[in-house]
Amino acid sequence: MPEIDNLSQYLADDPPTIVPLLIKPHFEALTSEQKLYAHHVSRAAFLGTRIVLRQVSPESEAIFGFILALHDAYHGRWSDLQRDAGITDQALQQFLNYATQFLGNSGNYKGFGDSKFIPRCPIEAIEALASAVPKANEVLEKSKTPVAAFYATTGEPGKMHLGFPDKGHLSTYYPDSPDITQDEIEQISDFMAEKKLLPENTRLKKTKDGNFELLIASGLGKPPPEGGDAGPESVFILSGSLDGKKLELVYGDHIEEMAKIALQIKKAGLHAANDRQKRMMDEYAKSFGTGSLNAFKESQKLWVKDVGPMVETNIGFIETYRDPANVRAEWEGLVAMVNKERTQAFQKLVDSAPSMIPKLPWSRDFEKDAFQAPDFTSLEVLTFNGSGIPAGINIPNYNDIRQEIGFKNVSLGNVLSAKAPNESIPFIHPRDLDVYQANRDLAFEVQVGIHELLGHGTGKLLQETEPGKFNFDEKNPPVSPVSNQPITTYYKPGQTWSSVFGGFSASYEECRAECVAMALGCDFGILQIFGFGDGRIDMSSKAGDVLYTSYLSMARAGVAAVEFWDPKSRKWGQAHMQARFSILKTFLDAGEGFTVLDYTKDDLSDLTIKLDREKILTVGRKAVEAYLQKLHVFKCTADYEAGRKLYEEMTEVDAWWAEKVRPEVLRKKTPRKVFAQANTVERDGKVELVEYEATCEGMIRSWAERDV
Repeated sequence: MPEIDNLSQYLADDPPTIVPLLIKPHFEALTSEQKLYAHHVSRAAFLGTRIVLRQVSPESEAIFGFILALHDAYHGRWSDLQRDAGITDQALQQFLNYATQFLGNSGNYKGFGDSKFIPRCPIEAIEALASAVPKANEVLEKSKTPVAAFYATTGEPGKMHLGFPDKGHLSTYYPDSPDITQDEIEQISDFMAEKKLLPENTRLKKTKDGNFELLIASGLGKPPPEGGDAGPESVFILSGSLDGKKLELVYGDHIEEMAKIALQIKKAGLHAANDRQKRMMDEYAKSFGTGSLNAFKESQKLWVKDVGPMVETNIGFIETYRDPANVRAEWEGLVAMVNKERTQAFQKLVDSAPSMIPKLPWSRDFEKDAFQAPDFTSLEVLTFNGSGIPAGINIPNYNDIRQEIGFKNVSLGNVLSAKAPNESIPFIHPRDLDVYQANRDLAFEVQVGIHELLGHGTGKLLQETEPGKFNFDEKNPPVSPVSNQPITTYYKPGQTWSSVFGGFSASYEECRAECVAMALGCDFGILQIFGFGDGRIDMSSKAGDVLYTSYLSMARAGVAAVEFWDPKSRKWGQAHMQARFSILKTFLDAGEGFTVLDYTKDDLSDLTIKLDREKILTVGRKAVEAYLQKLHVFKCTADYEAGRKLYEEMTEVDAWWAEKVRPEVLRKKTPRKVFAQANTVERDGKVELVEYEATCEGMIRSWAERDV
């Protein structure tokens, strides 16, 4: 029976790093109507919690119910529960640590890394807790979840990681389908594209007779009377290697949650600030009620046009990182308040974009015909529900909306500024520590701004938009700056970026955006926009410190990234970290001593990064731009083969990285932050904010009081 290597790497953080998501001054500045609008969208966001849990693992929803049942039975008096269960102080604390990390990741697989984490307390401690609280035990029994499910998947090490089931991994985007194959998933994705049936709010199930059910998230258990997005049909006959097999559309996945969410969205619409917001809420409600992603796309068009709202929201099935096929999306919901002061800097960055985009290493043929200035705001987050909170967002992800209408960028200020006390910083040399600590947050804000606006916001997909119609001159096609030859590949009708590039598209795109940030982060005009320097090139200035720290941070992230690479499956578990590893390799391969990993000890326990500050603008930027040019052109031209070959080479982990560097990274890894978020409560038409302590007990209480 296969064993799990190095089980210690899967143990829950001890202790977890809990930070408060501070929001009170920004929330209290809202009007009564704005507070009610924020409250109802926040409720809708949190009501999707069980959807996220079901998207993570078969046992996550039961573990969630177990944790809350324990809390409720003793009203949060954990020492009383400990006494009655007869467990040690250490076992209780280890369980609370596990519960906190679980709630912070919305499941028992890391939201950032996609690997399972397990309690440090012995299984007997959890069994004792279950015995002490009959309702908690009932939650497990009713869902047929054994206590062993909290722990390692003994005999099936691949299931400690999310991924394609036929590769031995776990994915509940394909529930109760142990024998579904990657090829079958991809063929059905192609069929759905032909039918213009979008996949984000679906799960795919293979039945025992070899047919397939497409589970559509909706508050209705049957197709809407007017028909679904694919028309009146709900059963299709497949072709190709699946010839004769059926695909049935099954409505009502997550039916209870979707109905409640739609109701809260309708209530939010009653307090919308304007007609556009009201129509946006109407489209959301239609989408969540009927399962229509066409309605969801309408909501996103209205959202892009709703410029500068005091309360910013976005909700739905948004990001596809955790689906191994990279097409099905996780539920998430955002509610935030605008930070007007910080937004001014981002608006200046937007204003500069038309002059900055031509500095990127490609011609206008590979860029949108016209740059549509997006809304770019700095937000203070009230609510973010999902498997983790990002530092910035660039959405919607639908390329037709992005190219025809535009997109929005947001930087999440109170996420960026949230700090853990006495956080260790491995791999930075002591000589660089002061400048690194003084400029890390500043550099990250610049990086996030460029990444979201000029990274994700640039590029044109060259495509045959419909048979015989192209968005480029197909008779005189653009010349690739990589090959210096006319392009020969492009997107065919119905194809999208993710449908062509598949499972590695998310990481590839994050890498492209990060490279844009590294390239344009060298522009002292951009640094001036953020308040650093006067626009003149001066590596010895404050602006130079921020730039140097940005490159150091990327290099450090590249080293730390190998934590998220699994040596057993040789699979990356986190899109952004895979990207950052490839950028570190670009730094290392740049030559002229630009970046070196410095160490004297054989076990690499003294490993630090040596990066030549004076070569960033020459050697470093040149190497990044050469890599970026390839990433960009291959994406724009649907050149899957060239893109796959390049990215596999750049993210390949060789024996030295796997056997020497990774063990040291695991020894020095620091827990990823989890956020204690506030709740809102409506009483007599007034909304109150309830905040919680940044402790395990406070974190669990916040979730218990959400009543989801």
